[in-house]
Amino acid sequence: MRFVVFGAGAIGGVIGGRLFEHGNEVVLIARGAHGEALRSNGLRLESPDGVAVLPVPACLGPADVEWRSDDVVVLAMKSQDTVAALQALSAVAPAHVPIVSAQNGVDNERVALRSFKDVYGICVMLPATHLEPGVVQANSAPVSGLLDIGRWPSGSDDLAAEIAAVLAKSSFDSVAREDISLWKYRKLLMNLGNAVQALCGRSAGGEVASMAREEGEECLALAGVSFLSSEDDAERRGDLLTSRPISGRERGGGSSWQSLARSTGTIEADYLNGEIVLLGRLHGFPTPVNSLLQRLAGEAARERRPPGSMTEEEILSLLRSQPVAG
Repeated sequence: MRFVVFGAGAIGGVIGGRLFEHGNEVVLIARGAHGEALRSNGLRLESPDGVAVLPVPACLGPADVEWRSDDVVVLAMKSQDTVAALQALSAVAPAHVPIVSAQNGVDNERVALRSFKDVYGICVMLPATHLEPGVVQANSAPVSGLLDIGRWPSGSDDLAAEIAAVLAKSSFDSVAREDISLWKYRKLLMNLGNAVQALCGRSAGGEVASMAREEGEECLALAGVSFLSSEDDAERRGDLLTSRPISGRERGGGSSWQSLARSTGTIEADYLNGEIVLLGRLHGFPTPVNSLLQRLAGEAARERRPPGSMTEEEILSLLRSQPVAG
């Protein structure tokens, strides 16, 4: 089995790098300056335990891959880039290739099922950072992350078990699950606070994020969407993830924070907070908190504002004075 990691940024780079380190065949796909750096210099994987420069084969797009019958594609790009990525992939990859979504949100697997039959979801709990071309950081050690996997929307099979076993031998904790969608919807609820961290910085107190999650839970329940309890999620995490400084530097922030820090011009809020907004509109449930966070995060990304350009009090003031309909 060879892993083709499509979107080798923070999450994809750490997954691909750790798999390669532990003797697995891996191909990375990344675009732009990052892809060029990977092809020229290899992948620099930094962690609290040290630095490794890995000569992982890298391509700039799926058309550059010499596809094999034993390939497994791991999607790891941000959700806003999934449609274009799958269009490029379906034009050149074997029709039978399994697709594994190691992405936040719950829409990527559904999109992948339009083009590929065997689609798997991974609930990603992996503190990772990507801020410069050719470099990714695994911020937790010795366990790099938790990567539970299952068929989408439910079920498991031999391939899911095989992938989980390979990941478990590559510094991850991974379990094959029959009910992966329950886990991914719980992760979605947690990710509703990503926009707050990006807008207000790591020191934000958490009131707005808590409001967004509470609103999200109410909306999912109204829509009849099942999700894992916070207690079960906490039990799964336990103390397995241990984020530590890398070269004396603390981690800056999560994936949405990093999007603003890299000034990418886009952010994932449409598929995180926006998922709750969509369900609210479909089921007649107002979602003012998530609607506002989606709009503010999108504006910050388009205007290329840095992380921490707002305060929580400013967001609370907007909620109080200008309530946003769901």
